[in-house]
Amino acid sequence: MEKKSIKALVIFDTTFGNTKTIAEAIAKELGSGAKAVQASSVGASELKGLDLLVVGSPIIGWKPSEKMETFLNGLAKEQLKGTKAVAFDTRVKIFIHGDAARKISERLEAAGAEIISKPQMFYVKGREGPLFDGEVEKSVEWAKSIKSLLKTK
Repeated sequence: MEKKSIKALVIFDTTFGNTKTIAEAIAKELGSGAKAVQASSVGASELKGLDLLVVGSPIIGWKPSEKMETFLNGLAKEQLKGTKAVAFDTRVKIFIHGDAARKISERLEAAGAEIISKPQMFYVKGREGPLFDGEVEKSVEWAKSIKSLLKTK
């Protein structure tokens, strides 16, 4: 039996490159039908016919970045109906911080997406990074778990 590739779009914004690194690792693990693209360059037509939508942003001022907010604000009410989706963010390890991934999940769900996994967070060292050791590997494992969810749903 031929293995069907997952048609996935990993939409991200990045400030210092850490979120891009995570997004690209996720897209690579999802396979040849997946690609990672900057939030500012996504057209509405690219959101059609996806098996999976992954959206990630750094936390800026307790919420997703401005470019990610612009992308999310552009989603219509039922635009993502029938699309499975997950969200992630990159953040510093401090006691209290924002939760961009949860906010992204809520916005994707409001646009009609089915959220299939709880939001994931990846940690950076200080404001600019780099990512903590093991975070890229954690993103690959997360992508594998998402792939297995797609097969069982």
